[in-house]
Amino acid sequence: MIKTFADWLTYDVFKLAEHTGISDGINFFIYDTVKIGLLLIVVNYIMAITRYYFPMERARDILTKKRWYGLNYLFAALLGIVTPFCSCSSIPLFIGFMGAGIPLGITFAFLISSPLINESSLYLFPALFGIKVTFLYNLFGLAIAIISGMLIQKLKVEKYVLPELMQFKSRKQVELENGGNKLSFRQQMVYFWTDGFKITKQIFPYVLLGVGIGALIHGLIPANFVEHYLSAKSWWTVPMAVLSGVPLYANSVSVLPIMDAMVGKGAPLGTVLAFMTAIVTLSLPEALILKKVMRWQLLAIFFGITTIGIIVMGYLFNVIFG
Repeated sequence: MIKTFADWLTYDVFKLAEHTGISDGINFFIYDTVKIGLLLIVVNYIMAITRYYFPMERARDILTKKRWYGLNYLFAALLGIVTPFCSCSSIPLFIGFMGAGIPLGITFAFLISSPLINESSLYLFPALFGIKVTFLYNLFGLAIAIISGMLIQKLKVEKYVLPELMQFKSRKQVELENGGNKLSFRQQMVYFWTDGFKITKQIFPYVLLGVGIGALIHGLIPANFVEHYLSAKSWWTVPMAVLSGVPLYANSVSVLPIMDAMVGKGAPLGTVLAFMTAIVTLSLPEALILKKVMRWQLLAIFFGITTIGIIVMGYLFNVIFG
């Protein structure tokens, strides 16, 4: 429905020719802005309800118990797999988790796995690269998400998160502010909307900025530019592939034609996968949006740990399938 609306606005209302750099960029901007905006509203509203009814302090304590032996990170990563979002689209749910008091490392495991293990890697990779590559890629992707989340949790970097997102009111506190009376159903609906929309209003300008830059890149950078420079079989192509992917912004499906062309030109498989993984997991638009909810130190840690994981995966695939 959102794609239909974006197409209608771009090609019928604005009368732009299809498959040009400008029209593709504008279509991309409309689609992602509407999609992420709706996700922000819905997720933040649901999280406001959750914070009101569910004792988040208790949930946080349960999830940080050592008896889980890492299963909490696995659950978060698996949740990311079943939510097929691009990197920017997964941010609303990530923010909702933080606002609900879920431990930071667990929320990052979700943020990484959601775009990293995607519809392409699950359903389209078998036809392009075979079952073995598909299995190993998704396994490594899951490992990157879990290990990165654990490392971030170990570093105790909660102080770098925007304080407003870590503060939440319990149902008792809300009722005390209402003179000790329980909120009526109507009052609850108003409260949930106000509480959820407060975060949405803070983040949305950065969504516009991030998606705008992504749309500009999406419409202007030709695919053959990337294909030419990353097809070499040298040690530096894997880190170069990751660094080249970070400024870009696209979902996995739109990157597949570039991947197919690179493999056809003889580019090492690990280099190709590192390039795609960097695009869908790390992007400049994502960084701009996340900068609104965390300080640059945490952003650097997140990008640094994930980048290292992707580079290691790229080298491993080049060794295994070289």
